[in-house]
Amino acid sequence: MYALVLMLLSVSNNVNASSKWMIDSLPGFPQYPLPFKLETGYVGVGELEDIQLFYYFIESENSPEEDPLVLWLTGGPGCSGLSSLLFEIGPLSIDLEKSSWSSTILKLNPYSWTKLANIIYLDAPVGSGFSYAKRWEAYNVSDTISAAINYDFLKKWLIGHPKFRKNPLYLAGDSYSGVVLPVIVQEITNGNEVGEKPKINLKGYMLGNPMTKRRDEYNSRIEFGHRRALISDQLYESIKTNCKGEYVIRDPNNELCENDFNAVSEEHNYVYSYIWANDPTVQRALHIHKGSINEWKRCNRTIRDKMYIYDLYDTEGSAKYHRNLVQKGYQVLIFSGDQDLLVPYLSTQAWIETLNVTIAQPWRPWFLDGQVAGYTVFYSNENHQVTFATLKGGGHTAPEYQPRECFAMVAKWLAHDPL
Repeated sequence: MYALVLMLLSVSNNVNASSKWMIDSLPGFPQYPLPFKLETGYVGVGELEDIQLFYYFIESENSPEEDPLVLWLTGGPGCSGLSSLLFEIGPLSIDLEKSSWSSTILKLNPYSWTKLANIIYLDAPVGSGFSYAKRWEAYNVSDTISAAINYDFLKKWLIGHPKFRKNPLYLAGDSYSGVVLPVIVQEITNGNEVGEKPKINLKGYMLGNPMTKRRDEYNSRIEFGHRRALISDQLYESIKTNCKGEYVIRDPNNELCENDFNAVSEEHNYVYSYIWANDPTVQRALHIHKGSINEWKRCNRTIRDKMYIYDLYDTEGSAKYHRNLVQKGYQVLIFSGDQDLLVPYLSTQAWIETLNVTIAQPWRPWFLDGQVAGYTVFYSNENHQVTFATLKGGGHTAPEYQPRECFAMVAKWLAHDPL
């Protein structure tokens, strides 16, 4: 804690409330200048503006003046926007064949969503990626506090980028963002209705593989994984017996249950992103405030652990926000990889059906180049438009596994074309 305080004091005297830089080259990417417009920056948020949220902003490669503006929130809680930029929907990805332990090589992603929209990739909540605060208390972040500072960020970012205020805005994210993002949408809605400035031109939101009610989804994923042959019969019977059917509120002293749960929860290998983002040359290129963080992490598990220990998961699930928001006329897209073990699409479909929405087009396959890309159902009446779609073969998160299909899905949705 003492080291953290010293670190925060070292950067507190030379930080503006907001700052931004245009980036024309990146270490590990051979092309100069970059074939897209990249801006990085910090925006000071909170009552004292002593929380510095770091962002990457990439202008649309199509028509920045006319295309939508998307604020993308990565899940976690506590995962960096760089994770989504490199592994999901950004213009760059890691060239695994050319990368090594000593260097990370980047290449272009042909299915980048920046071909469709202007996108802000945000490191939020504070403590994610390169975001930081000048007081240690700010690192204790709940769901609702995170939503409030994200709303504050968006208002201040739009003030600093007035030419994008007229663009239609969509909030988007995946995984744990399913909990926080609807709260932000509600904050924006409330702010617009009482006349807060600047007025935000919010048209809708999209969520991929979204966590909504943590306990229900975590408990359902074990049976789903077994049904889809993602969990062996032996592991399924073992975890069911040892954890007694409860996989969220577990007894930390139950070693057999913890061992089984960890076997189910193993992650993919993102090692090259750590090598790249912690390279001092990269941090200088991105204009990271020197001394602001000890180490870049793709996902800061300390945030998740603090929220669990201190019971800072305070939204009680986000379905209640969706129930209100679907009456506001927003365009909504919910999509899920149909092989996702962390947030099974069956649980997502179940809470959508609790929203009291009207089926306009029933469950049917949707196609890409004559092949089934997934299944979809469309809900609509005079107040709401909700599309639910699955991505065949997609995991958690879907764009990482099925980038081509996800690109086609979002292109149709943003153009208001049915899948």
